[in-house]
Amino acid sequence: MTLTIAREGNIAVVTVDNPPVNALSQPLRQALVETVAHLDADPGTEAVVLLCAGRTFIAGADVSEFGKAPEPPHLPDVVAAIEAARTPWIAAIHGSALGGGLEIALGCAWRVAVPSASLGLPEVKLGLVPGAGGTARLPRLIGVEAAVDMITSGNPVRAAKAEELGLVDAIVEGDLRSQAIAFAREALAKPRPMPISARPVPAVAADFWPSVEKGVASKAKGEAAPLRALSCIRKTTEADFADAMAHERETFLALRQSAEAAALRHVFFSERAAARPPELAGVTPRSIASAAVIGGGTMGAGIVAALRDAGLPVVLIERDQAAVERGLTNVRAIFEGSVKRGRMAADIAKARMAGVTGSDDYARLADTDLVIEAVFEDLSVKRAVFARLSEVCRPDAILATNTSYLDPEAISEGLAHPERFLGLHFFSPAHVMKLLEIVPTKSTAPDVLSTGFSLAAKLAKIPVRAGICDGFIGNRILKVTRAQAERLLLSGATPSAVDAAMRAFGMPMGPFEAQDLGGLDIAAFQRKAARERGETPFAPVADRLCGLERLGQKSGGGWYDYQAGDRTPRPSETVAAVIAQAAAGISQRTFTQAEIADAIVLPMVNEAARILEERVALRSADIDLVKIHGYGFPRWRGGPMHYAEARGLREVVHVLERLATEGLVDLPCDGLRRAAAAGGFAVLVEERAT
Repeated sequence: MTLTIAREGNIAVVTVDNPPVNALSQPLRQALVETVAHLDADPGTEAVVLLCAGRTFIAGADVSEFGKAPEPPHLPDVVAAIEAARTPWIAAIHGSALGGGLEIALGCAWRVAVPSASLGLPEVKLGLVPGAGGTARLPRLIGVEAAVDMITSGNPVRAAKAEELGLVDAIVEGDLRSQAIAFAREALAKPRPMPISARPVPAVAADFWPSVEKGVASKAKGEAAPLRALSCIRKTTEADFADAMAHERETFLALRQSAEAAALRHVFFSERAAARPPELAGVTPRSIASAAVIGGGTMGAGIVAALRDAGLPVVLIERDQAAVERGLTNVRAIFEGSVKRGRMAADIAKARMAGVTGSDDYARLADTDLVIEAVFEDLSVKRAVFARLSEVCRPDAILATNTSYLDPEAISEGLAHPERFLGLHFFSPAHVMKLLEIVPTKSTAPDVLSTGFSLAAKLAKIPVRAGICDGFIGNRILKVTRAQAERLLLSGATPSAVDAAMRAFGMPMGPFEAQDLGGLDIAAFQRKAARERGETPFAPVADRLCGLERLGQKSGGGWYDYQAGDRTPRPSETVAAVIAQAAAGISQRTFTQAEIADAIVLPMVNEAARILEERVALRSADIDLVKIHGYGFPRWRGGPMHYAEARGLREVVHVLERLATEGLVDLPCDGLRRAAAAGGFAVLVEERAT
């Protein structure tokens, strides 16, 4: 860490250089406090410009200090020192001013930013609230309503929006250093603005708080930090600055030690580690400058859009010209939808679409770096695609299948140069969902596998390596989720009760609502394939519903009834009768929401332990990332494996054993029992290593 002071006449330029993101480590906090005192004692200094070296302004706290007791000087004291300095400070922002970085900027008299800068207080995403005056200063600067939006969501705003809100005083083009110095000289000719801490808090309407609390609670889905942050903002409107600061700091320190914060830290570090798996250390990925997608249906179009968002030119291949036009229409609809929702400018959408070429001629792929197959889930169809690709593609072109259930080894059978083949399992919609399961075969070359992770980074996705089995990691656990949900129905629960319990647990929707949204026929097709392999999937109610052509929202009824033009699920007498028929002779009882959650989540953990034992997943954290980013498992619970360890694996085993006596779950597997005895899932990884 370095902090340097340069002179431009009566302007001091303080530059922070603490790579990679200029995090607010204890040495940097100490240096900032000392610099304030040093410059205040210099009569020749009339203003201070605060710059940061590298790719960003101060981007927040030092992650190495997460989970540790804060060491002085504490950040609130640093911000207060800057705000109270004799010489006014000007924050010159590029990159991101996040968390403590924005709080530092709020201590400055003025803030300038380059157009590409972003500013935010993302602490709620780590189970925290701002801890250095964010909830006490931001409402005074931009108003209570805007501050609530920024702080309780944790989402940053771009420079233009920040200027509109009054969060930055000017957007500067060109060289930030020289422009910030010029701004400082002009500012010295004007009255110094009142410190933000001394400003009044704008008033809000009498009914503001009940309304906004309801909205924040709805979005939080059981997460505590957003509501605690809201309480801090409300305190700011009802107390003086000192009391508001004390309340914020007390809340921050309490949440720092919470289970929620620990879970979110776990996810944060797991996401950072996911892009750089240790088994690929030192392996250089291949260069990918062009891509193609075979199949322009919903999944294929989404993959094309994702590749275009990453700047890659894409060729879309279909079986004939009519199918090509349908595929291009599907891709175009994705970009047009983004424009309608205000997520993309029309000119950008036009440029994205201009980078897509449609064709029914595989010869167009002769010099393509990466080809992703996204056709129907049929082994013979997929094999035929790769037979054609073997004929036309360069020997070093990477070939990937997007299968979600089929065996990639079987798909690649007979492929020329099988070392360049792997599975890339995207999740629908592929241009939105962040998870990418990367599935190597026995023949996949290390640099090809490394390229899969490199591609995920380009696509801004979370990559997880998965071994080959039916459903890989995520869909294998999903089968358990669905089976457990039906077991509950046979024992007395209703679809609406199960869905409500899982929403209360933190899921965005329950398992039956999710099936109605996606279509019951998708899982039915997978069960049919499983039966053809000699397996006996458990779906006594779902199979009956499919037999009645109740396939979900698209057919007007699935687990629920739906009215035309209305997606509201309504309990169905037909479904109740089908459940009663399937449950004949089975003992019935009532369930609490906690019991329902245990009967679904803990069997997921049990199956995940098997997955870890079998090396289908290499790390328990990988399973957590799959379930969070692919299936909506509540991030604030840390994923199923972290949740189980935090709850205590011995208790998990005990509850499963109790539920097994009622016929609701399978007994705990040996791997889960060993992990419980050892105190964590790490023992299963260590056993493999030895």
